[in-house]
Amino acid sequence: MSNMKIETAVLDSAHVGDIRGAFGTIRHDDIAPRKGWWQRFKTLMAILGPGLIVMVGDNDAGAFSTYGQAGQNYGTMLLWTMALLIPVLYVNQEMVLRLGAVTGVGHARLIIERFGKFWGAFSAIDLFILNALTIVTEFIGISLGMEFLGVPKVAGVCVAAVFIMLAASTGDFRRFERFALILVVGSLLLVPIFVMIHPPMAQVAHDFFIPQLPADGKLSEVLLLIIGIVGTTVAPWQLFFQQSYLIDKRITPRFIQYERADLWLGIAMVVIGAVAMIAFTAQVFVGNPEFGQFTDAGAIATGIAKYHGRLPGVLFAIALIDASIIGAMAVSLSTAYALGDVLNLKHSLHRKPSDAKGFYLMYCGLIALAAALVLIPGVPLGLLTNAVQTLAGVLLPSATVFLLLLCNDKEVLGPWANKRFTNVITAVIVAVLVLLSIILTAAVAFPDMSGETITNILIGGGLVGLVIAIAVNVLHARKEVDDGLLPENTVTFTQQMMYSWRMPPLAQLKPMVLSQRNRIWMGVLRGYLVVAMGMVIYKVIQLALA
Repeated sequence: MSNMKIETAVLDSAHVGDIRGAFGTIRHDDIAPRKGWWQRFKTLMAILGPGLIVMVGDNDAGAFSTYGQAGQNYGTMLLWTMALLIPVLYVNQEMVLRLGAVTGVGHARLIIERFGKFWGAFSAIDLFILNALTIVTEFIGISLGMEFLGVPKVAGVCVAAVFIMLAASTGDFRRFERFALILVVGSLLLVPIFVMIHPPMAQVAHDFFIPQLPADGKLSEVLLLIIGIVGTTVAPWQLFFQQSYLIDKRITPRFIQYERADLWLGIAMVVIGAVAMIAFTAQVFVGNPEFGQFTDAGAIATGIAKYHGRLPGVLFAIALIDASIIGAMAVSLSTAYALGDVLNLKHSLHRKPSDAKGFYLMYCGLIALAAALVLIPGVPLGLLTNAVQTLAGVLLPSATVFLLLLCNDKEVLGPWANKRFTNVITAVIVAVLVLLSIILTAAVAFPDMSGETITNILIGGGLVGLVIAIAVNVLHARKEVDDGLLPENTVTFTQQMMYSWRMPPLAQLKPMVLSQRNRIWMGVLRGYLVVAMGMVIYKVIQLALA
């Protein structure tokens, strides 16, 4: 064991020690097997947190706006997007939790170390810009919720900003996690709203499982919204946050199975919240003058109160504030963690602010800046919020490609590297996400494109992506056999060996050598995403002027 400690790649000493979760403690030297349901339950309760926080944290102000727009403008017709996103949520976040538990090093630092400063800079710039904009949208949500409740905007935003700063600045990881999980429970306020408004369950179930596109909507606007739903449900910041938070919680490979259970609980909560929001918003506005006239989440609260009474409107406003606070905390932390990783700063919630000045300065600075920007008058709040979610959806393929390459890096993950099935599924996900961006670009250029054409492109493109992904993995397997890597030279790892395997220090890793083909594809993807981002910005400006 002592040798393992010497060989750790962990960058901050505060990331090693007892797991002190919100609902239990696991000692660092506790390697005993968990026998019986009670021992397993107590272990799960101690591990619980990273998956729940990262998932529910993404049902934030942007989600309220994006899901609300889907329901108010198109009824329940886009509910099917949530069903399709369930495997995307799990595959992406499961790869990230493995990276965190096995490596002990944050996502941003791994990208820089394995792909070089050029690609690391691209990823870091994407993250910092998108995160800063996302935090602004969280304060937009807070201001809209406070306004509905009759709280003055300036006072509400300032109090919330101070509250968010203090919540993470106690130097006590357990205290922060308990507070965050209280906010997670608060997200369940959407369920009683759903019950009070009672949308038709048969219609909700049908539209959840049967893909369709609205016949009477402008195609480019519908696609902009679909990509926004993707971006708000599976945002790039989630990858950086969960990996770093899991490291800060001191999770090791021994507890990966428990962390997967935590992740599934989080996915269940995020899907329940999203479906409830789209469904009850549709029920409120379909058949009323406001249908198809989305402005922002505050107007949704007003509409709920107008047609179904003050109580569900108040609950919606409180849920919006709750979601915005947990979102602001998580997104700011993901940025501060990434900065600490890249700059070799102390970066842990176990440390007092006096012991990790740079980490807490970045966290509090982002909160203060976002709060100040929201107080500028005349900003189109709903449009800005949805634009940020759409940009997140466009940038997601790039983040997923880096994640996929890292999870196939045997130097980084060793026996925990991806299996071929995960690679195939992830490759198809990337292909579909890129297809959505391509279709958006085409819809902006050719606004008369039909919904049937879009559906055919998505189905055909998805099948082509699946075939290509399978073919690439088969060729890769053949190459391994030809190179003598399979099967006789493959080491068989026992469960105990898997649990104890950790990534060596970064300086000891063999350099990653990207093939010319991979470099070309990564360059093409990056170039295309720049074009797609330009198209999104153009469309958003067009909508703003309209």
